[in-house]
Amino acid sequence: MNEVAPVQYLSGHLGGIDLIIVGLAVVLLFVISYVFGRKEKDTNDFFLGGRKIPSIVACLSFVATEVSALTIVGVPAIAYSENWEYLQFFFGSAAARILVAFLFIPVFYKYNCTSIYEFLRHRFGPETQYAGSIFFFITRLTASGVRLYAACLGIGIILGWNLAQTLLVFTIVSIIFISFGGIKAVVWAGAYQTTIFFLAGIALLFYLWLHIEGGLSAAWQIAGKAGRLNVFKFDFNLNDPTTFWAGTANAFFIGLAVFGTDQELMQRLLTVKTRKKSQNAILLTIATAFPILCIYLGIGTLLYVFFRQNPQALQPEKAKEVLSHFAANFLPVGLKGLILSAIILASIDSPLSSLSSSFVMDIYRPLIKKNAIEKHYLFISRTGVIAFGLILAIIALVCEPAENILWFAFQIFSLTGGATLGVFLLGVLTKRKINSGNVAAMIISTLCMTALLLLSHKGFIKLAWSWLIVVGTIMTLILSYVFSYIKIKERSHKPIRLLW
Repeated sequence: MNEVAPVQYLSGHLGGIDLIIVGLAVVLLFVISYVFGRKEKDTNDFFLGGRKIPSIVACLSFVATEVSALTIVGVPAIAYSENWEYLQFFFGSAAARILVAFLFIPVFYKYNCTSIYEFLRHRFGPETQYAGSIFFFITRLTASGVRLYAACLGIGIILGWNLAQTLLVFTIVSIIFISFGGIKAVVWAGAYQTTIFFLAGIALLFYLWLHIEGGLSAAWQIAGKAGRLNVFKFDFNLNDPTTFWAGTANAFFIGLAVFGTDQELMQRLLTVKTRKKSQNAILLTIATAFPILCIYLGIGTLLYVFFRQNPQALQPEKAKEVLSHFAANFLPVGLKGLILSAIILASIDSPLSSLSSSFVMDIYRPLIKKNAIEKHYLFISRTGVIAFGLILAIIALVCEPAENILWFAFQIFSLTGGATLGVFLLGVLTKRKINSGNVAAMIISTLCMTALLLLSHKGFIKLAWSWLIVVGTIMTLILSYVFSYIKIKERSHKPIRLLW
């Protein structure tokens, strides 16, 4: 049995060392922004970094964006209040990365895309491009608003700020950081952020282990008896989103949608020089993201054991606050600053660059001002960062009632993610030509998924939300396929060929 340090209640105590650690972490982020954000001459530099980013840096930045505050704050809350069944999602996610590497990345490099929705224009036409970009705005703004709320929730609890104060400060910081540095600063800063996520997670995991009476064997026994170590659930229950079948299918389709058809993550993979290096970068994320996920799940489990062994300690009011509550009230000086730095850095890694790039390349440039000079588009890009930053802050404010922020974010993405993914799959798997029909298919699919989610919440049907993106993708693909068949049949009777 290991020696256990006494529990100390340290509420409101943020030491000078903590402030120094946080200050250095943020200053280093801006140093990276300055060093790599200089000499932004045009939108190719601002959005693609001149395609000069090393693969390993693109990989780490991709992971930082994927992890975000939802992992740092939300994953421990899942393990604390439920179990390890969330790990099932990673198997589908890993399979999705492999398919994206060999199905989506080649066509994006073939068409030299700055925004991946330019591929839809080349493949189908402008209406599909505009629809894809608009769906991205809706999905990414909403989901990223939830992510920003998760970060500010954690920061506010540790610092003692309310949500509005925290959002105001970190929205301003994010706008300044991204509008100055562009994608090069974002990608290099992402690599730095991933390193901090690793260090903070391992340090907290080790600290918790030192404060568990009986060590890991006792933690295993307590968590195991409470069902907190369950990983796989092979039940055939369509109304349970945490079964292996529902979780893996959901993660696979969400992975395809997020990694392959979402500008925020794909933009990082397009900053490397060649298709091959881009493929290597996304495949490497499998080995990088998995240990981070396990670390933060482990933190949640040990937090559960800690509070079970210390019932006299001040308990968190809500599960979603458990990590921030523990950091604010029980972590010593130094470690508290490291955890706070990780959450702060996660809040600064926002989607403002990808939202701006999609707006400029998919909407502003083709529709509003076609033949302006590059300096004008660069100015509009930076203006877009400011506008989207303010919109994100407003969305984050209205997310406060959400109880489980991780599942809430996935539900939001499931409504529109399948519509976008279905059209992309039609583009890469077939030679069908359809434009306005794609838009109709995307709208119909989204409306149907919204109706299914509402009916499920009201208890009229038994269907877990994790199936929505699966059904939405298949519905969009079938509808677009049928619409294109009708159109082609009227003009010719050429057989359909698939690009396998």
